[in-house]
Amino acid sequence: MSKSYSSGISYLFTISIIPLLILSCGDANQQRGQQQAQQFPVLDLQPRSIELTSTYPATLEGKQTVEIRPRVPGYIVEMHIDEGDWVSKDQVLFTLNNEEYKQEVRSAKADIKAAKARVSTAEDEVERLQSLVDKEIVSKYQLQSAKNELESNQAALAQAESRLKNAQVNLGYTKVKSPVNGIIGTIPYRIGSLVNSSIAQPMTIVSDISEVYAYFSMSERELLEMAQTVSSNKGNKTIQQRVAEMPEVNLLLADNTKYEHKGKLKLASGLIDRETGSASFRATFPNPQEILRSGGSGNVQIPFDQDAAIVIPKRATYEIQNKRFAYVVTDSNTVESREVSLLPVDTKQLFVVNEGLSEGDRIISSGIGQLDDGTKIQPKPVDADSLFQSLSNTE
Repeated sequence: MSKSYSSGISYLFTISIIPLLILSCGDANQQRGQQQAQQFPVLDLQPRSIELTSTYPATLEGKQTVEIRPRVPGYIVEMHIDEGDWVSKDQVLFTLNNEEYKQEVRSAKADIKAAKARVSTAEDEVERLQSLVDKEIVSKYQLQSAKNELESNQAALAQAESRLKNAQVNLGYTKVKSPVNGIIGTIPYRIGSLVNSSIAQPMTIVSDISEVYAYFSMSERELLEMAQTVSSNKGNKTIQQRVAEMPEVNLLLADNTKYEHKGKLKLASGLIDRETGSASFRATFPNPQEILRSGGSGNVQIPFDQDAAIVIPKRATYEIQNKRFAYVVTDSNTVESREVSLLPVDTKQLFVVNEGLSEGDRIISSGIGQLDDGTKIQPKPVDADSLFQSLSNTE
């Protein structure tokens, strides 16, 4: 074969192989592009019924919290209770020195005896003069003077009896008693301390904790939204009436455990605080085991149902500068971040969207840490019912 003929065959072979190489490179690039589009779980958003829970920090107070102060001044001579004791109504807590009050009682009794003697003498005089006037031996003027003297002595007797009652009351006040059933607080005074009604610190505090009030605040906006949500079909009832008809609430204790008894919600103030823009609430909880104590703290959980909520997993969002974002999947299967506004409610592993997402939107439900705006993905649809059920059962 000639050299020119061989060169021609090689040239033709080279020309014919180039398109194959180009096609092969194109297929490889296409496969590489498909391999780079990672698969992500995609959730199609649809309205759902969900029980929501709003949580508010609260301070606890007994049904009655009474400061114990003496009605009369005196030195403490006996202490009948100790800190933390349970006491009943009218039980004696402290005894003050009472000698001067006993003396006032004795003196008042003596004054009564003297006043009674003067009244008796005046009555005899009126009776004597009356008989003399009837016989026209003395003038009526003398009889009237005797009657006036009798009335004066009777008034003095009434005053003496009143002083006796006051003295007896003051003597009784030296026994400092509890006005309610409850638990004794701290006792800053000891035997020998001088106390009176104007002391800076009370002798102690008695707290009736058969029921405990949990006080908390809610913003005006939250109040209106909650009242409309839980009572949308209640006609023209006031907010107070709507709040009274709300379901019972829960109390989370300081150790984050749920208190076994539920409480009833009440609007504690009919006014919105101008400085804070919030309304005061009170939830009443029974306390038969006396677990709750005045001065404690906790969190009140208010449950309510929402029929058509846009709900997303918490793990489907991320936070930047106190703003929440989620990745929305576009029609071209790329992702874009979108800011979302959330309701201030506690739904375990879920968020309830107020603004930013709507029915029919598709979002990445997990693994968002690997994404950026414009990332191409392969959508993997997830079963919404199974997903929300598993997240709702997660504490």
